[in-house]
Amino acid sequence: MRRKLSAGVLLALAFLIPAAPAMAHAESPGLNESCQTVERKVYKDIRELVTIDLDTATDVQVRVLANQILSVAKAESLPVLPPAIQDRLDGTPEDLRAFLKTDLRKAWTTDLRISVVRTLTGAGTNVKAAAQKVLDDGTIDTYLAYLNDGLYTARELDCAAQPSPSQPAPSEPSQPAPSSSVAPSDSAPAAGFPSPSATAGTSGGEGGGLPVTGAATGTVAGIGGALLLIGGAGYLIGRRRRSRFVA
Repeated sequence: MRRKLSAGVLLALAFLIPAAPAMAHAESPGLNESCQTVERKVYKDIRELVTIDLDTATDVQVRVLANQILSVAKAESLPVLPPAIQDRLDGTPEDLRAFLKTDLRKAWTTDLRISVVRTLTGAGTNVKAAAQKVLDDGTIDTYLAYLNDGLYTARELDCAAQPSPSQPAPSEPSQPAPSSSVAPSDSAPAAGFPSPSATAGTSGGEGGGLPVTGAATGTVAGIGGALLLIGGAGYLIGRRRRSRFVA
């Protein structure tokens, strides 16, 4: 009964222990591939979880360790390690122990490499260069350093090189408006010539001016007509007197 109780306590601790480092290790925010500030995704060093001697540990201890690693691998969305550990947990204790001793490191390294390759989607120049350097090295330490720090440093450089959305695009040089070839209209006076309103009512100089029109023209015409009538009347009266004298 005591042995079963101990096994249950250890299994419960297996799910509580991985959460403690995550709470104590607070990471500063970083930038995602869209240059938006997000919380960093932290990849834990699974080697630090292996604090027991796999050769001398009990089956319960080995199983607790396997559950701790499985919890971390699922939290980091690793594609290879979680199903591999789950298969061994469903098998015999010997298979689980052998996997943790020999195949755990291989599966985890594959997952880290896949995680680095995933960061290349939509990546900028600096991220691509940093990721390629890490992939060429191919060690667990370089993978973790890139995923936890190097990736975000490279993204900051790429985002800083992008143009600011508020910065206006350079405008094209303005072209001079084409000159109009249409002749000036009749209503607009030609350049250098006075308008009719400017010359109206002004007396002509040497060579004569424009004829006077308007109300003054009507007055002159009336006077001329009156003079013609008076002259005609005088002519008729003189002719009548001459006729009487001859008779």
